[in-house]
Amino acid sequence: MDIRQFFFKNRSYTPIPLALAIIYYSTPGGVLSAVGTVLIILGELIRLNGVRYAGSATRTRKVGAPMLCTDGPYAYVRNPLYLGNIVIYAGIVLFAGGDRVWLLLGITLAFFVIQYGLIISLEEETLHRKFGRPYSQYLDSVPRLIPRLSPWSGRLESDPRTWKKTFRTERRSLQTLSASIILILVWKLISG
Repeated sequence: MDIRQFFFKNRSYTPIPLALAIIYYSTPGGVLSAVGTVLIILGELIRLNGVRYAGSATRTRKVGAPMLCTDGPYAYVRNPLYLGNIVIYAGIVLFAGGDRVWLLLGITLAFFVIQYGLIISLEEETLHRKFGRPYSQYLDSVPRLIPRLSPWSGRLESDPRTWKKTFRTERRSLQTLSASIILILVWKLISG
């Protein structure tokens, strides 16, 4: 099996060891926790907006998409969900704090850059085969993870989903995020 397929299919589970390390070494409080909270909220807003435009196709274990989504946040960055995840995890590390916060932040960023680099290369191959020239134009115009300052003029305008449907699709991600924060706080109480 292509290692990229493994990471794509298991992208919800591969960060679990990292999450456990973040919780174990956590000592939340102070300025870092406040900065982390802001990053968590920002990352989740990026994710929610991405899901709002892409829909439930983001929750699949099969690489591909029913349509080429280039509107909303996708007019600024090709992978807003992955960008949102990176910002969320960086926020969780800072929120958790602790003696190893900078080491864990470096490991977290490196992990996601590697994992998402592999996944994105697989997705790009698949989407290029499916959508051809329009996707090539999109690739040439919109960056992978660092957003452009203005929306791509070649975007295909689309109507986003309602916020209600978006939150329903994102329910599992929001539950996981909430559980992570609760575990960090409970661990702080238990470990003193």
